[in-house]
Amino acid sequence: MSRGKTSARPGQIRIIGGRWRRHRIALPDDDRIRPTGDRVRETLFNWLMPIIEGARCLDLFAGSGALGLEGLSRGAGQTVFVELDPAAANRLDVTLEQLQCRDATVVNGDARRFLGTAPTPFDIVWLDPPFGEFDLANLCTLLERGWLAPRARIYLELSRHKDLPELPSGWVIDRDKTAGQVRFALARRA
Repeated sequence: MSRGKTSARPGQIRIIGGRWRRHRIALPDDDRIRPTGDRVRETLFNWLMPIIEGARCLDLFAGSGALGLEGLSRGAGQTVFVELDPAAANRLDVTLEQLQCRDATVVNGDARRFLGTAPTPFDIVWLDPPFGEFDLANLCTLLERGWLAPRARIYLELSRHKDLPELPSGWVIDRDKTAGQVRFALARRA
């Protein structure tokens, strides 16, 4: 979730590629939710283009659902959205129903608690918690406990003024970029 500029009206984001391209999504009425901007999403999904088709995805700290919805629009096979705020989780359920999407599940709950449940591996994980509120290094370590497929990609989003977290052994950064107030990177298991 970034503060990047989007071209949708305030209170909305738009899906920028795939089958739902240009579809506008209403945002939950919560100033803490900062959807990842169009420019960042476009770059990220260019990076993910070779592996998105049919991928099993996890959108932790889903917020608006911008990343998971964009992934589904571009051919992801399944996405699990995890969002603590009940209103935001409900908004995601409504959006998925409007899009007639049957390939997604919304979990209204704490992301760390979710990562403490029985794991199932994901091909792509979007990890963009509220800036400064969570230890990204710890979250990456929790993902290593069975949540990642052998060649998983992990998207990290943080304030542009922060260093990337210390990553688990065997992870490498494929891409690292800044846009506006956001630093974003794509890691993978080596």
